[in-house]
Amino acid sequence: MLKVGITGGIGSGKSLVCKVFEQLGVPVYYADLAATGIFYRNDIQERLREVFGDYLIDDSGRISRKKLADVVFRNKPMLEKLNAIIHPAVAEDVDNWSKRNEYSDYILKEAAILFESGTQKGLDKVITVTSPTEVRIARVMKRENWSREEVELRMKNQWTDEEKIKHSDFVIYNDERQLLLAQIMEIHKKLSGSK
Repeated sequence: MLKVGITGGIGSGKSLVCKVFEQLGVPVYYADLAATGIFYRNDIQERLREVFGDYLIDDSGRISRKKLADVVFRNKPMLEKLNAIIHPAVAEDVDNWSKRNEYSDYILKEAAILFESGTQKGLDKVITVTSPTEVRIARVMKRENWSREEVELRMKNQWTDEEKIKHSDFVIYNDERQLLLAQIMEIHKKLSGSK
């Protein structure tokens, strides 16, 4: 079984591309979604309180993701502390998930910060989904109801498309000019044939 990472900046269209791969029968692990679930685990919430304090607690008695994001995306050392708590838990979760899917030709691990977190090291191949910056900003502003500044803050903490492409085996251009399905099918054919 091949372990394949799929990454791209916020708003690049990774989730859409992954849904197509899923329709082709490829198991997809959504690291960002898993991290959200892990964030709310009691043991993780306790560690977050120890590191960041109680001032980020919301009305439900848990650390607020929005308040925490406002802190960490403006303060790189704080972001590194958050990642040191969340990333190991996600790595353990993806390992367990991979074992359950070991009979597939290949599996996909979707993660926005695949390279930034160093988790590409355990993978056989990497796919980067790229899209024009202004298109990405508009998508995220509409989807998340965030300001342009909020989107740009997150983008600053991610590698550029150019950096990701240099370290990738495949690139999918989600630029609304090239056919997305044709690019996905070509990669799927190559990955399915390289068992």
